[in-house]
Amino acid sequence: MKIEFDLDDYVERIKHGISYFHTFINKDSLAAGVLVLQPGEEDTQEPHESDEVYYVISGDGYLKINDKDYAVSKEKLFFVAKNVPHFFHGNTAELKVLYFFGGPDS
Repeated sequence: MKIEFDLDDYVERIKHGISYFHTFINKDSLAAGVLVLQPGEEDTQEPHESDEVYYVISGDGYLKINDKDYAVSKEKLFFVAKNVPHFFHGNTAELKVLYFFGGPDS
């Protein structure tokens, strides 16, 4: 089982791939990954079946949870309950976010 992870490597994979996120841990009890959105890029995620925590590494913009916008900035942390609609938007700089699920990434 892998224990150490290089976020810079995953960010580079995202920049050269077709998806704006990469889940690097996906277990029954926990999932973790990194999301990178460029300005103007759409966050197309749907509500998840597990609670989720986001940690903003860098960037700006907003996280819409239900119908309310929350300002996003470096080192902010957000909780989103399972099955709640949410997405990032309005960033003017590259947005990098770590995410953690209280269950598998489904």
